Amino acid sequence: MFSPMISPAITLTSIAFLVIGMLVSWRLKSKFKEFSLVPTSSGLSGREVAEKMLRDNGITDVRVTLSEGFLSDHFNPATKTVALSPDVYEGRSVAAAAVAAHECGHAVQYATNYPWIALRSKLVPAVQFSSSIVPWVLMIGVLLINAFPALLLGGIILFGVTTLFSIITLPVEFDASRRGLAWLESTNITRGREQEQAKDALKWAAMTYVIAAISSLVILIQYIMIYAGGRRD
Repeated sequence: MFSPMISPAITLTSIAFLVIGMLVSWRLKSKFKEFSLVPTSSGLSGREVAEKMLRDNGITDVRVTLSEGFLSDHFNPATKTVALSPDVYEGRSVAAAAVAAHECGHAVQYATNYPWIALRSKLVPAVQFSSSIVPWVLMIGVLLINAFPALLLGGIILFGVTTLFSIITLPVEFDASRRGLAWLESTNITRGREQEQAKDALKWAAMTYVIAAISSLVILIQYIMIYAGGRRD
């Protein structure tokens, strides 16, 4: 018979990864604040770093804008904007330079047709749809596993799309950091220890995506186990 204990296991797993994610997020914020106090040798602001990286890569149709919120930095391919949070946009620190270069790394990915970001972009509509309904489909699917197993299977497929998206996000984020760090070093915007600090800051940013991907994969496997157990009944 299907064991109802698997559902509490999913809850405990979700809580465990939530706690881990909060710890990683805390560490990221701590590192950002630490390296925000370290000025770069170049003295450039995050906005200037971003604009220079875009120019150096021949990208002329992307604007650098100011966004609201702490660590709200992102690249929007639809509006062709690199949006930087106030601390990054105005900051003249290692942290500001690292984050600005990372976000411009995404702009370079689009400009060079980086395959992983193209694949991730294609999945965005499906992820937006599945994310809005998958919690309900999975919950009802577990309750009706014996009477209507196809519903849980549908939920698993939808959740699988979001899991795939989180996994594909990993090479995208790591590559953006690699591009940004390589450019910072080649242009001497960050030098010596500054470069190592920039790497450290972006490493913790990447860890947030790693935790999200692992969490999603583990929970997906647990739902598959529920479905398999229900089918054996």
